[in-house]
Amino acid sequence: MKKINFRNLHRDLGYFYIGLIVSFAFSGLLMNHREHWHPEKYTTQTKAITVTLPAESEINDDFAQELGHKLGIEDKIRRQMIKKGTFKISFENHDVEIEIKTGKGEVVTFNKTPIVSQMMKLHKGNSNFWIYYSDIFAISLIIIALTGTIMIKAGKFSWRNRGWKLAVAGVVFPLLFLILFG
Repeated sequence: MKKINFRNLHRDLGYFYIGLIVSFAFSGLLMNHREHWHPEKYTTQTKAITVTLPAESEINDDFAQELGHKLGIEDKIRRQMIKKGTFKISFENHDVEIEIKTGKGEVVTFNKTPIVSQMMKLHKGNSNFWIYYSDIFAISLIIIALTGTIMIKAGKFSWRNRGWKLAVAGVVFPLLFLILFG
């Protein structure tokens, strides 16, 4: 049986996953700064509307869905609510806001941002295939990290002399951050 060469394993896993690593890193940056801009959606159209609303007690999910159809919205409804005199309906790709007293409001239409939206889904895996693939990716990153620790055999930059201290710092830093700011 052939002996496992950790240097080759480290190199080959690194090459294999470099595209996914870059994609995860890029989408992670987008996710970290999503409060500054919403990269998954962008407004394509805002349309003013005037509608006649029934009494507040008659406004429910069925009414909201029916109103959406009348406004030409075929998306699935997410939620509806009345807040501070405004009737709000959230659909998958539309938001509707109507003042209860006047019946005046607007429909905002959203489209997904090309490429960025798909990359953001890397962090929101919802299919079994993607979950298993992400698990394999995570295990491979662990292997890449561990094989990297034994690649430098001796000297002042070896795992034994320096590497373990940096690895401990790499674990302690996010833990401290979570304890102090989480």
